[in-house]
Amino acid sequence: MGMSKDRKAWYFERMEELITTYAKLFVVSVDNVGSNQMQQIRLALRPMDTVILMGKNTMMRKIVKNFAEKNPGHPFETLMPLIKGNIGFVFTNADLADVRDVLEANRVPAPARVGAIAPIDVVVPAGPTDSGPEKTAFFQTLQIATKIVKGRIEITSPVDLLFKGDKVGASEAQLLGMLDIRPFTYGLVVEMVYDNGSIYSPEVLDITDDILEAKFGYALSNVASLSLGANYPTVASVPHSVCNAFKTLVSIAVECDSYSFEKADAYKALVPKDAPAAAAEE
Repeated sequence: MGMSKDRKAWYFERMEELITTYAKLFVVSVDNVGSNQMQQIRLALRPMDTVILMGKNTMMRKIVKNFAEKNPGHPFETLMPLIKGNIGFVFTNADLADVRDVLEANRVPAPARVGAIAPIDVVVPAGPTDSGPEKTAFFQTLQIATKIVKGRIEITSPVDLLFKGDKVGASEAQLLGMLDIRPFTYGLVVEMVYDNGSIYSPEVLDITDDILEAKFGYALSNVASLSLGANYPTVASVPHSVCNAFKTLVSIAVECDSYSFEKADAYKALVPKDAPAAAAEE
């Protein structure tokens, strides 16, 4: 049964209100997320003044289109191509990394169902199982090496059962069920991030100040090396040029008994007095 006219009007107003109130949001996929789990996620996000909005894609696209017509040039229109599949919006003005952490913390384990696409690699660990010898043929069908220990089947080595993107077959699902392994976790998955008109991948949220500092230092080092090699002074290369010039002046002062300067005296003091003579004899 579809929405009533009053409910649709409320939904349109609600989404437009959220668009104007919040400057940031996550586009999330909600596959395999139950109503109870969704309620728990909403409760966890409530203290952060963060709101989850779900709805039919056709309605969401229409609201975004209408909003863009009322507000020409508003960057929210750029989200239109992302409204596809089983998705929703998580509106927030809080720190995006903190909100993302809450979403990830509210994932729940789930068994592997036949026909599901594995979101991660699944490895069956080596070790004893609760299966008796009568199940040996089943393990052999899956090409899993086993042995019988104290009347129970024991897997002799780890087994790469599924790889990310594989479809779960009946045998794989049955095996994981027998071993009581719940390999997958389901929750809201962040697909894209909208931040004050910019859209980017959620991996960007993993970039810390330390990573930025290291990247900047690496780039600065490359610029300095290029400038020195081309003999073209830049802000990045000047400190190295000054340092190299100082080394040259110190080496001259060390070789000349009649010449020195204040900063070179400490280095000259470290050189034995007979060192220049010995070097000349060689």
